[in-house]
Amino acid sequence: MALIHPTAIVDPKAEIAEGVEIGPYAVIGPNVKIGAKTQIGAHTVVEGCTTIGQENKIGHFASVGGAPQDMKYRGEPTQLIIGDRNMIREFTTLHTGTIQDQGITKIGNDNWIMAYVHIAHDCVVGNNTIFSNNAQIAGHVHVDDHAILGGMSGVHQFVRIGEHSMIGGASKLVQDLPPYVIASGPIAEPHGLNAEGLKRRGFNPETITALKQAYKLLYKEGLSFEDAKKAIASLADQKQSTEAQTAEKLRIFHDFIAASQRGIAR
Repeated sequence: MALIHPTAIVDPKAEIAEGVEIGPYAVIGPNVKIGAKTQIGAHTVVEGCTTIGQENKIGHFASVGGAPQDMKYRGEPTQLIIGDRNMIREFTTLHTGTIQDQGITKIGNDNWIMAYVHIAHDCVVGNNTIFSNNAQIAGHVHVDDHAILGGMSGVHQFVRIGEHSMIGGASKLVQDLPPYVIASGPIAEPHGLNAEGLKRRGFNPETITALKQAYKLLYKEGLSFEDAKKAIASLADQKQSTEAQTAEKLRIFHDFIAASQRGIAR
């Protein structure tokens, strides 16, 4: 049975799984689905076409599934989908998508989302990310697995953030941040490879060394963007026969920068 505080307002059409806990004065709308053992804190509002997976912990006063802050929005039934085992702390705001994109804002599994974080419409957040206090991402931003956003950082709409990258606190990111790279500053600039983070996540020394080479080719050798892409692709090819894992990570790095539409943070 779900444990629902008597002061909470839960629409009878909402789908509440077993083991869900809903705190005092929370409000749950009619088009909401909440998976087993998820906890909803006091005064939190969950509305819109929102699906929440299992074993999430959502803090007090959060706003989950609110309408997108987009002046083109006309009430279309867009969605917010949240995976499993996410920690979502107090006063966060997570909005549904718009029909100008896929109509879905999506958050994966095992993310740590701290207080006052804003995740706007049509964003796609992967797994195992960290959003520090007051990190804010605008609409249509994609954040890949294991990325870390520092406190009070802001991300421009349509920006992509690569896997295992890191944005420093109080930084403004206006272009794509490649995988494995640390960036910071008033307008975020790259400051090397996230080598310590990669070590902690089990990357072997050979892979880290090769990624440092790729970073230098992109940022330190004075190559044009096109020449840097070719050099990184060649490096991946060289590693394929002896270090398949390293070659795979190099290709992820190459493919990310090759697909960039906004340009790379440089």
